Amino acid sequence: MSRPKSSTGSAAKKSEGTVAPSPNKSTFAANQERARQWLQQVLAAMGIPAVVRVVGEVLEIEASSLTPAQKQLLLAKAPPLPSPSSRDSPQEEDRSPVVLDALQYLANTLLNLNQPEDQQQPYILDLDGYRQRRLQELKVLVAAAVEKVRATGREYEFPDLSAAERRQIHTLLNDPAYADLETFSRGKEPDRRLVIRRAASPS
Repeated sequence: MSRPKSSTGSAAKKSEGTVAPSPNKSTFAANQERARQWLQQVLAAMGIPAVVRVVGEVLEIEASSLTPAQKQLLLAKAPPLPSPSSRDSPQEEDRSPVVLDALQYLANTLLNLNQPEDQQQPYILDLDGYRQRRLQELKVLVAAAVEKVRATGREYEFPDLSAAERRQIHTLLNDPAYADLETFSRGKEPDRRLVIRRAASPS
């Protein structure tokens, strides 16, 4: 069974690098409250009557409102897809939780559906600080990939990342310190891969 890919962008985005206009503060707050209620209803329908809070820009599922089994379900990671040639096999930390990512994908798709472009926004779902831990893991992956590409001159293909994580890495590498490198995506969902390589020399 293919793993749904998460998204922190709107359903209307044409590509991973496209950024929609941000809604104003009052619209953003109203959308976040609507998303909080939606998520609580979806979790309840799943038999997980969890408490959801809005914490800044994040919809936080309160870990204290979950049983250990419910928490394990939401944070369970998908089996690895076949590994790319650049690595022997994806490690556990290279993969993200399939249910949490699927819920985030649905939130971004359904809650932005038919919304005016200026009212569309990213929805980030978190549980027990997972997203911040994952960001640190992605930074480690990026550092290792950058080192390999610079040392060997060969491109590096990241394994099994969600759409949201691919965008995060695009953002991390959009820094003057990495001006010698470029990223692009290859393939189609559910096996779309992010690739980093040396940037082409200006003509």
